[in-house]
Amino acid sequence: MAQTVANSKAYPTLIEVDPFVANPSIAENQKGLHNRWHPDIPAYVTVNPGEIFKVQCVDWTGGQIGNNDYADDVRDVDLHKVHNLSGPIGVEGAEPGDCLVVEILDVNYFEKMPWGFTGIFELENGGGLFATEFNSHAAKAIWDMEGIYATSRHIPGVRFAGITHPGIIGTAPSAELLAKWNERETGLIAQHADSVPPVAYAPDPQGAYIGQDLPEELRAQIASEGARTIPGREHGGNCDIKNLSKGSRVYLPVFVPGANFSVGDLHFSQGDGEMAFCGAIEMAGIVTLRTSIIKGGVEKFELMNPIFLPSPVDPKYAQQVVFEGISVDVHGDGKQYNMDATVAYKQAALNAITYLGKIGYTREQAYLLLSAAPIESYVGAVVDSPNACVTLGIPTAIFDRDILPKPEGFTKHDFGQCAIRSDGVI
Repeated sequence: MAQTVANSKAYPTLIEVDPFVANPSIAENQKGLHNRWHPDIPAYVTVNPGEIFKVQCVDWTGGQIGNNDYADDVRDVDLHKVHNLSGPIGVEGAEPGDCLVVEILDVNYFEKMPWGFTGIFELENGGGLFATEFNSHAAKAIWDMEGIYATSRHIPGVRFAGITHPGIIGTAPSAELLAKWNERETGLIAQHADSVPPVAYAPDPQGAYIGQDLPEELRAQIASEGARTIPGREHGGNCDIKNLSKGSRVYLPVFVPGANFSVGDLHFSQGDGEMAFCGAIEMAGIVTLRTSIIKGGVEKFELMNPIFLPSPVDPKYAQQVVFEGISVDVHGDGKQYNMDATVAYKQAALNAITYLGKIGYTREQAYLLLSAAPIESYVGAVVDSPNACVTLGIPTAIFDRDILPKPEGFTKHDFGQCAIRSDGVI
């Protein structure tokens, strides 16, 4: 027994957070968190290649969303404060031009916090895939995690296995790369100055947070120059790839000494596309990681963007109802687009939403479900002008009733409604 105990060693937790601290946000005043990308944010911790370690993460909003039955918190969320990432984590020996390999060994929720949320955001505050089509108002679903399964009181009649994963993992940009990001994104904003929701988010010191003791001049510089964490970019970032689950491996380009990578925005489950902006089952939790370095990997692999190997752990649903979409706005004005895969994806999703409405789900419930459940979407064809073809498949086994098409149609059920604003606006 003594020998067994002596040879047993727990993996160290290098960044610890408290997911319940609030006033006004759990992210503020906690060390090892940040919500901007900048080369001058120092590594909060440093690891050696091959070392296995754990990192705790708050949810992406920093605790702004509660486990309740109204969506006022989604309506009022402060997007200046997102995303709250754990890191940066330096890796000994990593240099610009190298490839940082990050193995995601495990991702789980806090045992003391076995719930998550999915949200539809306001048109003027975040939006989502159908922000303009639906004139979006805040709505949400709270999900209870039961081991590997999720259920929701706000979307009755469904239960599915989660594919836990980090929505965000990325390395720090160099000063040159940061300048390139800011130049191209502010240029895009200028071209679409009146867009609602905005086409991109420019650097903004409001809400910027770096959970380290830094000189005030440096803190102010990072806050004013730091790139927002909302889109994915060349370094990785917010790519929201649902199959980047435990057992997967990510190959990231290195731009600064030590790589200084960060991780966060943990998801219990997500459909391909995460269409509702806050479309995954968002959670706070713990991720277990191991790193290695491939010297000169950027040149060896022409690594313009990250590469990843999917997880071998993936719930298999044998049967799906698959909806097709093409580059024609059949749910809107009927406009023909040329090889536009985004339009095709939106049409496939709208076909699925209206189908679920025949079963009894509200538009909001269906939108949230397609965002959070293990929905699979594929590009069928991008060669047959003018129509790209995209499919969206819903696993039939996640429902407690038969959803297959029948000659007699469906008996419509009353599934209530998801959590909406206290003023009743939807």
